Amino acid sequence: MHPAPSVIVFTTLSGLGFGLLFWLGLGLPAVTGWVAFAFFGIAYVLAVGGLMASTFHLGHPERAWKAFRQWRSSWLSREGVCAVAALLVMGIYAASVVFFDMRPALLGWIGAALSLATVFTTSMIYAQLSTVPRWKTPLTSALLLSISLAGGALLAGQISAALILIPIAAVLQILWWVRGDAAFAQSDTTIASATGLGHIGSVRAFEPPHTGPNYLLRELVFQVGRRHALKLRGVAFILGYAVPVALLLAPFNHGLALMALIAHIAGIAASRWLFFAEAEHVVGLYYGKR
Repeated sequence: MHPAPSVIVFTTLSGLGFGLLFWLGLGLPAVTGWVAFAFFGIAYVLAVGGLMASTFHLGHPERAWKAFRQWRSSWLSREGVCAVAALLVMGIYAASVVFFDMRPALLGWIGAALSLATVFTTSMIYAQLSTVPRWKTPLTSALLLSISLAGGALLAGQISAALILIPIAAVLQILWWVRGDAAFAQSDTTIASATGLGHIGSVRAFEPPHTGPNYLLRELVFQVGRRHALKLRGVAFILGYAVPVALLLAPFNHGLALMALIAHIAGIAASRWLFFAEAEHVVGLYYGKR
């Protein structure tokens, strides 16, 4: 699929933001006053900024509110409901911490759970798509959740937790790549099965369905060279996982912690680009792209 910048920004930043809100909901770090205001401010800028970025990819962003009506059947709608609920609950919790020096634990736990639920619903938008075999696996949800928790731990200054969660996310990332590389072939989806003509005999495309570019080709049929993908995977893994762990294992100082955070964000952004660039949508079969 074509890696739209708005979706990459959305999945990267919103995951970090809701990950930080999760830790803040648990009371970590135990800050109050203006320091707490800064932490919550960063979390809201990332979470809300990421959600707003996602609307830039819509043909009619002004109609985004209509997605909330389909929560019974749409993971996109459930994501919106969970995001609004998490932001509202955490907003009340933040106000009590910042302005009244009170930390209602139950409210924080509910907000933390809703923040994690938001990341899960985001992951399910992709994990439930049979048309993209690389995405359709529980590993997709596990990967996005682990990255959100690890990034949130980095932002929250929870070094011990980050040193556990980042390696877990790294292992899940490798498993996701390895499993994904064989997913399309193992799905047994071919032009014969896609057209339903396999019972007649060998099926091949006589000519492309269109003589020029169209929406499907622009959005769903994108190919990245195997060599370039492997290089970018290396960059994503080193920056997103290896460098942060190495920096966090060094004697702590704020400069190294900031470098670890920057490297992690850059690496995750690269892996998100690959997440979409390597997604092989079955519609490509009609265009001879698979």
